[in-house]
Amino acid sequence: MMNEELRMESKNVLKDKSFTFSICIVELYKRLSEDKEFVMSKQLLRSGTAVGALIREAEFAQSRPDFISKLSIALKEASESYYWLELLHQTNYIGADRFRIYSEQNHELISMLVASIKTSKLKLNK
Repeated sequence: MMNEELRMESKNVLKDKSFTFSICIVELYKRLSEDKEFVMSKQLLRSGTAVGALIREAEFAQSRPDFISKLSIALKEASESYYWLELLHQTNYIGADRFRIYSEQNHELISMLVASIKTSKLKLNK
């Protein structure tokens, strides 16, 4: 049931965009590691890749509340990812152009997650 909903609501766009975001985060982590930045980049790697993993988990949720819970946790991880991106930018580890690209991807995921959660909550309350 939830698997079909996620596919129908987003046509896999959310899943695809979160996977693309994860790839970008892994690439950024590798570059930052070469620059000897390990603490913030590791936090970003963890939260940035968790978004897609949680969306994948939500596909096979056991119930609508479980589906909403998984997407809500993905939303929290996306928000945390933005924090680390902003901190890396403000401390000059990533430039303005890269920050803009990553934060646009991140904000798009956040918007899509918020919409999916709202839709699922409306369906839950019917």
